[in-house]
Amino acid sequence: MNKEKIYDLVIAGAGPAGISAAIYAARKGLDILVVTGDIGGQTNWSGDVENYMGFQMITGAELADKFEEHVKKYAIPIKEDEPVVELKSEGRLHTVKTTGGAYTARSVIIATGKTYKKLGIPGEKEYERRGVAYCATCDAPFYAGKTVAVAGGGNSAFEYAQQLMGITKKTYIINLAKEPTADQILQDRVLGAENVELMNSSIITEITGDRFVQGIKVRNANGDPGSERYLAVDGVFVAIGLIPNTSFTSGLEKNENGEIIVDNCNRTNIPGVFAAGDVTDIPHKQIVVAAGEGAKAALSAYLYLSRN
Repeated sequence: MNKEKIYDLVIAGAGPAGISAAIYAARKGLDILVVTGDIGGQTNWSGDVENYMGFQMITGAELADKFEEHVKKYAIPIKEDEPVVELKSEGRLHTVKTTGGAYTARSVIIATGKTYKKLGIPGEKEYERRGVAYCATCDAPFYAGKTVAVAGGGNSAFEYAQQLMGITKKTYIINLAKEPTADQILQDRVLGAENVELMNSSIITEITGDRFVQGIKVRNANGDPGSERYLAVDGVFVAIGLIPNTSFTSGLEKNENGEIIVDNCNRTNIPGVFAAGDVTDIPHKQIVVAAGEGAKAALSAYLYLSRN
């Protein structure tokens, strides 16, 4: 830990928002540091990305590699494997504490993104990494020729199903709502496959197995216990949404979803602390939106530092 060094800017997170902020801040000549658990963030979880400018189609992992390649051209110091655990602000100085140290800066950009929401049912924790997965991009290849279930009905769930249906024997989509909310183009692709079965108004109540997942219990979402049935599956992919990584931001104003509230210049309620990307209350959680927000946050931080 370096107690003497004071950075112009510390950026927490290295997903699309954090990387974009780092590049813009570096081009402004700011003395910056990036602290993060990984590089790429949620982009690493994405399958085929077809709506990022400049690429008609690129995988999330490939796009994350492009981000890393770009940011490293600027020789920006990056502390990997150091997720943030605390943020303290005293006057015009802010201290970002990570699992590996503490860093002081005149301004901070929080771009820590979101993490997977869990089902919270019996068997989920017990079989995590033994049949329960949260990233199809990471784990789908392990289920070739097997039967799996995907929990969810939004874009993420259908993207998972799209990755799985080409290699699995059978893929169930367990959707709590009466109808899926995924984009129609995704629904058309997935529901046209013979080995995909959509179960609307359904909920997984338990994940069962021995050493690994062997099945799930599913019932009607109206709560009727008599509707419960057992499905033999080898894996369960959970895609029911995300929660913002804001546990360390006790002094910042957040909305009912735990997202950091920002204005149109990415300012938070604490002067000198900015936020960008999916961790904030901006609508439309998309890679391209997060990248743009990161750029805005860096420019706003630069203006703040120039005036203070």
